[in-house]
Amino acid sequence: MGHPKLNGSDVASAETPLSEDATLSGAEAARLLRKIDCRVLPMLFIVYVAAFLDRTNVSNALTMGMPKELHLMGEQPNTALAVFFVPYILFEVPSNILMKKLSPHVWLAVCTLGFGIVMITQGFVKNLGGMIATRFFLGFFEAGIFPGSFYLISFWYKREQAQKRFTVYFCSVIMASAFGGLLATGIANMNGVSGKSNWRWVFIIEGIVTCLVAVAAYFFISDFPSDAKWLTESERRFVLAQTGDRSAANDRITGKDLVQFFREPSNYLGALMYFAVVVPVYAFSYFTPTSKSTHLRTRPAIAQANGAAPPVVKTLGYTLVKTQLHSVPPFASAFGLCIVMAWLSDRVNLRLPFVLFSSALLIMGLSILMTVHVGFSVRYLGICLVCMGALGAAPSIVCWYLMNLQGHKARSIGSAFMISFGNAGGLVAPFAFLPKFAPYYRTGYAICMGVTVLGLVATALYTLLVLRKNRALTSAGAEKHTRFAL
Repeated sequence: MGHPKLNGSDVASAETPLSEDATLSGAEAARLLRKIDCRVLPMLFIVYVAAFLDRTNVSNALTMGMPKELHLMGEQPNTALAVFFVPYILFEVPSNILMKKLSPHVWLAVCTLGFGIVMITQGFVKNLGGMIATRFFLGFFEAGIFPGSFYLISFWYKREQAQKRFTVYFCSVIMASAFGGLLATGIANMNGVSGKSNWRWVFIIEGIVTCLVAVAAYFFISDFPSDAKWLTESERRFVLAQTGDRSAANDRITGKDLVQFFREPSNYLGALMYFAVVVPVYAFSYFTPTSKSTHLRTRPAIAQANGAAPPVVKTLGYTLVKTQLHSVPPFASAFGLCIVMAWLSDRVNLRLPFVLFSSALLIMGLSILMTVHVGFSVRYLGICLVCMGALGAAPSIVCWYLMNLQGHKARSIGSAFMISFGNAGGLVAPFAFLPKFAPYYRTGYAICMGVTVLGLVATALYTLLVLRKNRALTSAGAEKHTRFAL
């Protein structure tokens, strides 16, 4: 068997020579890195906190009076949750192409304003049709935020600097998941204010805040290094040299680029790895608030009569407020694990061991939830392990795959394809925890376990392809920095 064919998504282009003075002293480079961290990450983090909060706050609304008021029955809430992912999946690749054309600060701000307005509208829906319509447009406007942000961040950092930054950004998911429970606890007391139910205030208040975030995003989101006005010319040359971004600013993605990308097997494996963690992430983001209390103190029939699957935390036996508060620690523990693993990963410049460790935690947590049905502590530990494993693996997988792609074209297509394919898991997750599976949700946990094992198989195959390509590069005499990361 010959060496695998290497294409534009495999090795860095060397068409544009670097300037000889694209260097800075150690102290200057350290100051520039801190400057980049302060200018690139915070606003993207805030935008995605708003996006993920707006996407999953419906899980909090379902623990309030929303199902009864909208006359939602059976699997109708799950259908409404799944509708979000149809436009979200379809428009991610076009969105990245538009972001490159219009510039990140314009495109991401427009998208944020769009889903903020939709979120406010969701607070006024009267029936299932209105809920489905708002969820569809929410998915449409949110489609570009996550892949677009990863695409942008990847061009600001070297490979050995990237994991910490990817993880900090991804922690916006964890922050939103934890903060959503606290925020819903406060808004739960607003029932009847101005004649509106508390669940409506969840959407209205968060939608107004999102619109304010959109205004700030226009002014504070950074563009790509080649276009960022806050860099000096020497800083710009240094960043472009360090990150290997030598693509022309006006590069257009053609049909040939798409064909070349989709001929590469590793791209499908990267997407499959991400899919395997998205299913449990969304399953627990949507249903952690709803699964803690019915199993011990609240009868499962009550939640099912309201047309919503009881949350995972709710099956542990708590009131509404305590259910929301108990939704926070699993995400807090995931946050701590992500930060520690990111620091270690960049320290050793490896991703694979941390993906495997996170997957092991995920399997342990799911095994507990599948087999233990009595007692609070052990089941709550299972929930924490699932959140730690799924949320810990996701940023490592994204960074590992995305930083192995080179150039604007490959990363634009790759980040969007990976996130869109992975978010097909969002179509699976809402139907994994149906009311008919309560109170033990064996089917939901089994689905999560199955896709986790599938993800491990994809990880093994991706690792083999990376090793094979590195052997080919070594045989070809390629420089060490052009090789693929493990």
